[in-house]
Amino acid sequence: MNYKIKEQTKKEATLEIVVSKEEFETGLLFAYNKNKKHFSIPGFRKGKVPRKMVEKYYGVEVLYEDAVNKIIPDKYEEAAADSKLDIISQPEVDIVSISAEEGFTFTAKVFLKPEVKIKDYKGIKAEKTDYTVKDSDVEAEINVLREKTARIVEKDEDKAVENGDIANINYEGFCDGVAFAGGKGENFDLTIGSGQFIPGFEEQLIGVKKGESKDLNVKFPDEYHAEDLKGKEAVFKTTVNKISVKEYAELNDDFAKDVSEFDTYAELKKDIKKKLKENADERAKQEFENNVLTEVTNIVKVDIPDCMIEERIDALANDFGYRLQSQGMELKKYLEYTGLTEKAFREQFKDRAESQVKLSLAISKIAELENIEVTDKDVEDEYKKMADSYKMEVEKIKQFVNAEDLKADIKMQKTVNFVVENAVAEKPAAKKTTTKKAADKEVKEEKAPAKKTATKKTTTTAKKTTTKKTADKEVKEEKAPAKKTAAKKTTTTAKKTTTKKTAAKKDEE
Repeated sequence: MNYKIKEQTKKEATLEIVVSKEEFETGLLFAYNKNKKHFSIPGFRKGKVPRKMVEKYYGVEVLYEDAVNKIIPDKYEEAAADSKLDIISQPEVDIVSISAEEGFTFTAKVFLKPEVKIKDYKGIKAEKTDYTVKDSDVEAEINVLREKTARIVEKDEDKAVENGDIANINYEGFCDGVAFAGGKGENFDLTIGSGQFIPGFEEQLIGVKKGESKDLNVKFPDEYHAEDLKGKEAVFKTTVNKISVKEYAELNDDFAKDVSEFDTYAELKKDIKKKLKENADERAKQEFENNVLTEVTNIVKVDIPDCMIEERIDALANDFGYRLQSQGMELKKYLEYTGLTEKAFREQFKDRAESQVKLSLAISKIAELENIEVTDKDVEDEYKKMADSYKMEVEKIKQFVNAEDLKADIKMQKTVNFVVENAVAEKPAAKKTTTKKAADKEVKEEKAPAKKTATKKTTTTAKKTTTKKTADKEVKEEKAPAKKTAAKKTTTTAKKTTTKKTAAKKDEE
């Protein structure tokens, strides 16, 4: 391999690589065959012009661009691997000299993995919250199941609206005798007491019977979202079309059989409590791990090259774009809607990218210091686990997941486990006591602003404890995968005798 390390510092290195006349000739032949259908010379049919005539008519330089683009990637990768340099960037390529008679020489400037210093990573102190499962948590889950199985039954015609009933209504709002936009609705199901409409609206429907009409006098809140209605008094002419109630199943063994695989209500409650406890424990475990890893980023000392952060920003931005696409929106449209420039959009990911790169470098250094290794059995076990998870054959999984990449991920997870196992869990610091006045203010601020009367409320259920899937995702996003040192294909352009300097495209993660 004809190359040398021309320059090297702690941060970067420049490889000078020589391509022989014979090697260059294979590239020139490739370039000719690729482009011969485009050459047109008088006296020859298009696509049938001999190479010698092409070189004489256009100049041999016309083949340089595709020739060097064909040769450079493989030659660079060979040199990079042979050099044993710890490369963390794509190469910036420059042609030094080139001729068909002598071959060509090019340089590849690369950034090297920065020096990482870390100590005291054993015994890291981090907060760990122990979540308990209360009877009220179990009841909330049961109420969710009960809500799903509830029957909506229409009340007798002589019955009036009561709190908790579902009143199907027609309404139209007027201010100063004039109907206003967004204030009209028909056959709207309103649960009385839900607080869905502005204050005073629902309460005034109590006592109204099916088929009856009533003028509801209300006042829009001062903080109402519609500027033209803030603080204004209004009259809603309202008619009750029908009144319904929800009938809930009794909480007994029959209910348990209807909503689960259990025969008794006691078994159902026990299973719900068990699952909530498992979720709570997993949540505590993942939060503790995240807290430990945050502390790792605080104690590591490293000067991160900009290229590593930019590459991570690329990955985060691309991932965001893919998720937008899955929701039916292009990134370009998103930027238009939000008014963000591409630069401002990327800037949003900078802190997160820097944190992830710093963590990745720290974990890699700890793995080196602790001699953490990955065995072939570890890799095979992980392949089998993935196959079971995706319900695919192991050999099929191997086609999609590179063994070396998987090995790097396993090594990172082993190292994370090592750091977490050696960490010291501390109870969260006690929160400050909130005065009644401050608490009242907080509660007031927590209340959602009054909604448009024409908007139907979305039914919400009790918030469940964070699941492992969600927690795993959060931790996974914080752990940047280890980078390969070998770059992918490098594109270099050449036009006649003058070649352009180009940088290889970055890998998309």
